[in-house]
Amino acid sequence: MKKMLKQFKIYIVFSLVLLSCNSKTEFSEYKSLPNETWFLNNKIVFNVDNTDTIFNKNVFLNIRNTNNYPFSSLFLIAKIETPAKKQIIDTLEYKMADNFGNWLGSGISNLKENKLIYKQNYHFSKKGNYTFTIQQATRGNNDIEGSMPLKGISDVGLSIEKMKK
Repeated sequence: MKKMLKQFKIYIVFSLVLLSCNSKTEFSEYKSLPNETWFLNNKIVFNVDNTDTIFNKNVFLNIRNTNNYPFSSLFLIAKIETPAKKQIIDTLEYKMADNFGNWLGSGISNLKENKLIYKQNYHFSKKGNYTFTIQQATRGNNDIEGSMPLKGISDVGLSIEKMKK
């Protein structure tokens, strides 16, 4: 029995090492928002040191929301600044709930995680630091100026995955 348990442990460790070596994820980072509150002027910044100019990549925005999130969609302004100081700015809309009010994303508790495609098949043409800045732009009916903070977003993340050839 002990020998079988030892072999099983070795198999598990070997499998985990093998899986981690095959990972496509090159970058993954989250920033937590205090009290699940995202103010208009709170820009979330990620710095990515790119060393690969050969493979194209998929860039994802990872959003964790709770049941306190009051909307069915999320509006964001995302900016990429390249090492050559070129800026790419996008206004994005992501659906967070279905037509029946059920949260999209994964998770079985109050916290749902959404992996949202931001740039598909993106080519990092230069080596160096890329700065990704994410800002919320979601407004309620009575909040045209964005003076009310966005509630129910606990974390904002960025992940980059290498595409297979």
